[in-house]
Amino acid sequence: MKMVFATNNRNKLAEIRSILGDRVEVLSLEDIHCHADIPETADTLEGNALLKAQYVFEHYGMSCFADDTGLEVEALHGEPGVYSARYAGGEGHDSEANMAKLLKNLEGEKNRKARFRTVIALIQKNNVTGQPATHLFEGVVNGGIIEERRGETGFGYDPIFMPDGYDKTFAQLGMDIKNAISHRALAVKKLSRHLLDE
Repeated sequence: MKMVFATNNRNKLAEIRSILGDRVEVLSLEDIHCHADIPETADTLEGNALLKAQYVFEHYGMSCFADDTGLEVEALHGEPGVYSARYAGGEGHDSEANMAKLLKNLEGEKNRKARFRTVIALIQKNNVTGQPATHLFEGVVNGGIIEERRGETGFGYDPIFMPDGYDKTFAQLGMDIKNAISHRALAVKKLSRHLLDE
């Protein structure tokens, strides 16, 4: 089975390919020569994931899935949420600046509860009707924001997010453990079950 994952983020690609294994051939946007800057203008994770998947399906005619992930901090009323990748402003994904802003906004705050949430939108052709079918899969992992960065692996907010039940951050746990318990892993497992049950 071959499908497009609407991303050029190498970290995400490696994570997804590791979880899906060799049962699904996952192509990146680069692999299909899609160099468009697909807009993420929705105000929800679900909306952004759908925008990306729809773009690829409409322009390339290939089954596609796309994800959007947000870190939702309880004391900040769900921020940074859908703006997690560009929380500190500016172009691109500046993880260091995003973490610095988040830690500053939480200074003196006792409630450090947070959750990572990933939504995957899948659009694939129905083998019988040829019509596109859309499915959404969600993965959530609860945890908290620690006060200083810890760990070298992972990406994004991994060095300051500690999942419930662990005494290490995502960046300290290593990719094997993270891939087993993360928000993206949980959403991808649901996607995988759907794809492989068909």
